[in-house]
Amino acid sequence: MPQYFEIYEKISTCYENKTFTRQETKQSLQLKVTVWSLLLLEEIMANTTKSRILDESLILFAENGYKGTNLRDLASRLELSKSALYKHYESKEEIWNALLDRMEAYYEERFGSVNHLPETPDSCEKLLAMTMQMIHFTVYDEKIILTRKLLLTEQFHDERVRKLATKHFLGGTEKIFTIIFGQMVERGLLKKGNPEMLAFAYTAPITSLVHLCDREPDKREEILKQVEMFVRHFIITYVIEMEE
Repeated sequence: MPQYFEIYEKISTCYENKTFTRQETKQSLQLKVTVWSLLLLEEIMANTTKSRILDESLILFAENGYKGTNLRDLASRLELSKSALYKHYESKEEIWNALLDRMEAYYEERFGSVNHLPETPDSCEKLLAMTMQMIHFTVYDEKIILTRKLLLTEQFHDERVRKLATKHFLGGTEKIFTIIFGQMVERGLLKKGNPEMLAFAYTAPITSLVHLCDREPDKREEILKQVEMFVRHFIITYVIEMEE
């Protein structure tokens, strides 16, 4: 790719200094388009390869752990040489950190976070629908299932993973619902109480059931019914019935 930039810079300099004839200017513009097309194509291919590397590394890290995964096996799964792999990532650690960055962003965009909150429900049914949508995502999305497995096994060996595990298995979800329940209390939708304690009482059982889905995936539908029953129980206990 650097050679394309060098050609482009030379063309740009000549064009700005008006050292081209009219015909040369036309040719230079055509060459610029060609160069930019090559740059764009190469960038797309590089990004596609990087994405494939992270996809495969997630599978290997989840199956074998960080120490049990080697770049030779990763390159083989991708049908790349080890040297080609190093063109995109300099080390296993760099792949590891890029993967954690990617999955954290992926999770927050689709599940939510303190900085990316779902819309606060204005009714019991909307609280149920929002919760079930979040749970369906976290128990059916294959990338999230693999990431959860990775976090569970590597939290004892990696400080960053330990913090991410705490955030995603309890703390992060609890904070989301602390804000949501605080807003629902203010609007008179929930009985007055400590939003943080309400969020803890709400998220802890659901988190336990999510982990049960991982251990017994063939019982997911049954477990999801338990989640729905629990949410309805919470609604009966804490939601204020609005007068018609």
